[in-house]
Amino acid sequence: MTKRLLIPMSLLIAILVAGCANTDKASDNDRPQADEHQQITDELDPDQKTTPSNPSGEDKLGYVHYTKEDVDNAADKGQQSIDIDRTSLANMITRIVLENEDFDEAATLVTEDKTLIAYGKQDNLDNNEAADIVNKTAVSILPGYFDVYISDNEALIPDIQSLHNSRIQDNDYDNTINQIIDRMQESPQGTDT
Repeated sequence: MTKRLLIPMSLLIAILVAGCANTDKASDNDRPQADEHQQITDELDPDQKTTPSNPSGEDKLGYVHYTKEDVDNAADKGQQSIDIDRTSLANMITRIVLENEDFDEAATLVTEDKTLIAYGKQDNLDNNEAADIVNKTAVSILPGYFDVYISDNEALIPDIQSLHNSRIQDNDYDNTINQIIDRMQESPQGTDT
């Protein structure tokens, strides 16, 4: 009788152990997705004060080489597009502006063809000079087709921040952007040279 129970019990234990082992593997597969989700959430957090991560290229030199034929062939196949990392551009502009000790804070939003920058500055810095610094910083970093709008009205920073999760494909934010631009244009815009 014990031999009869021993074989089924051994089989049952083996099945349970195998089933638990598969459950652990499944949860291990879920962990990278959870970690990736958390990383994305952290990078999109507007209150986070760190640089967005770019583990593949942060410390590398940028280099490409094409021939005219390569570019023409890509265009013929409909593959010619230029990808712009808008978050990196916004990050770069903001950090360079804040390298100047006369600025206390800055917020930058980069859309498909507009850049909005609101900043806080020290009282000893002239409004027009501050506008020139911010404008020239943005213009020196952005492609030439971008329109740059700036303001020393710090109250616009939360307005800009409210759009940080918007996508280029969604045109729902156009009205909000235009309202912010109208308010920004009440401030000096700097010289565009």
